[in-house]
Amino acid sequence: MTVDSFKFLPRIIATFYKMNEREPQYPIPWTPLKQPLHAMKFALVTSGGLYCKGTQDPFDIEREKNNPTWGDPSYRVIPVDIQQQDLAVSHLHLNTSDIEVDFNILLPIQRIQEFAQQGRIGAVADEHYALMGYQGFPPDSHTWESEYGPKIARAMLNEGVHAVLLTPA
Repeated sequence: MTVDSFKFLPRIIATFYKMNEREPQYPIPWTPLKQPLHAMKFALVTSGGLYCKGTQDPFDIEREKNNPTWGDPSYRVIPVDIQQQDLAVSHLHLNTSDIEVDFNILLPIQRIQEFAQQGRIGAVADEHYALMGYQGFPPDSHTWESEYGPKIARAMLNEGVHAVLLTPA
């Protein structure tokens, strides 16, 4: 089966990525499941720029407006008991109106809690993570790879997370 990674991108962006070949890094990380889903603890990670109103700073879109080749590489911790009125979106590259009505579109915390209640998965982590997926043009993921990614991974391991559901924006 052929996978079209560019199927839902605007044609101009898909063309840019197709013209700028990037060799994949090997080995491609893959970890087979060591236990059944009903015994695993899950965390969520989104690239949609979510943050907790009043307690966290939004992602730095003002700097990005002034320097469009830069993207905020930081992350925000989203607690499992977050409520819609306590969450906001800071992202210049997506329409946030539906997310502002129901954040589960982007970070399905309430849906994954339902899976845990139904016994489909073992448990849900207390903390989830939000990034802003846009990392400049051309993209620069160095800070994610060297600093923030390892911090997030350590925090999840310390919480006993077995699996992560990535929800890209």
